[in-house]
This record gives sequence, structure tokens and C-alpha cells, in this order.
Amino acid sequence: MIISLRLPDEDATLFRKYAELNNMNLSEMIRQTVLSRIEEDFDLEIYRKALEEYKVNPETIPLEDIDDKN
Repeated sequence: MIISLRLPDEDATLFRKYAELNNMNLSEMIRQTVLSRIEEDFDLEIYRKALEEYKVNPETIPLEDIDDKN
């Protein structure tokens, strides 16, 4: 898929320099950055849900008591 993006010249220059600094082409830099942001947002949502569940039931289980064979 091809996506077109309009940027002010200053932003385009910043994006290109950042990609170059990280030895990536512009497309790969933008792709990795967007995927990283999506992952961070997803992780934050999971954290918020877990925190709400903890507020309702603040029971915790020590790590050594967790059976990893399930």
C-alpha cells in the first residue's frame, strides 16, 4: 500500500534527518514509529484495564506462586 503524507518543509527535513541518523529510509522510519506508537497505546490500554480490575479486587499473587505450566 502507498500512503501519501503532506508535511511542512521543516517537518520533512526533520523526518529525513532522523531516518538518516538511524540508518533507515524514510518509509521504514515512519512505519516503525507508527507501529511503536500503536503498541504503546495498546500496552497503556491493557495497563488501565488491569489497574481498574486491581482497584475492584486488590488481590496479588507472588511471582513464585504462579504456575507457568498452564
